[in-house]
Amino acid sequence: MAHESADYRLKFDYHTHTVHSHGKGSIEDNVRAAVQKGLEGIAISDHGPGHMLYGVDRRGIAEMRAEVKRLRGVYDGIEIYMSVEADLTDSTSGLDLRADEVRQYDFVIAGYHYGVRGGRWTRNVLHHYCPAPLPGRGRVRRLNTEMALRAIYENPIRILTHPGDKAPFDIAEIAAACAERGTWLEINDSHGHLTAEGIKEASKSNVTFVIGSDAHSPERVGSFGNALETALKAGLDPARIVNIQLL
Repeated sequence: MAHESADYRLKFDYHTHTVHSHGKGSIEDNVRAAVQKGLEGIAISDHGPGHMLYGVDRRGIAEMRAEVKRLRGVYDGIEIYMSVEADLTDSTSGLDLRADEVRQYDFVIAGYHYGVRGGRWTRNVLHHYCPAPLPGRGRVRRLNTEMALRAIYENPIRILTHPGDKAPFDIAEIAAACAERGTWLEINDSHGHLTAEGIKEASKSNVTFVIGSDAHSPERVGSFGNALETALKAGLDPARIVNIQLL
């Protein structure tokens, strides 16, 4: 694991998980960790309700919002947001959220995960883990890309998380769509996606990049060293990463 850069700081972390999905800390644990690391903002972005194993319980959303509101009155100097990491699916909207549910959050981030109904994940698992290339990979890549594009164009997505992780996607086409829609493209500090190759492809468009810790424990909140190292390896100008600041 890379050490955090002595030349840069992370201004905000909009991709963190709690016990409300499959993280290890409470909402307040994550906020406290963000404050200790000097972040200006944090979002609680537990997994979307469509995930069969660890999606957020729809019945608990109001309670989570109330907790975020309470913490805003306790911790000064940091913006605290209620978000969700929605799942890309084959639904009409491309996400595992209903239209009325989108409005329950301050903003939505979204990414591809296994274990989601309508996410074509069985097929993608085979293509991802098979040691030899399987026939039809080009078609799988096309269908996955169409699924991502539908989600981007049909929803106000703030961040597309770890693009290219777990399945083949056309990163250049997705990046162009994100640039058009004002959706930030995440370089994930935990998953290793975007890869350096993916960043090079994506950077040909004028898309904005963002680093997300994808923290599943409070200790990981605000982590960015791995992602920044990958971005620099790809030759990306750090000025294109919206939440990185030169010290």
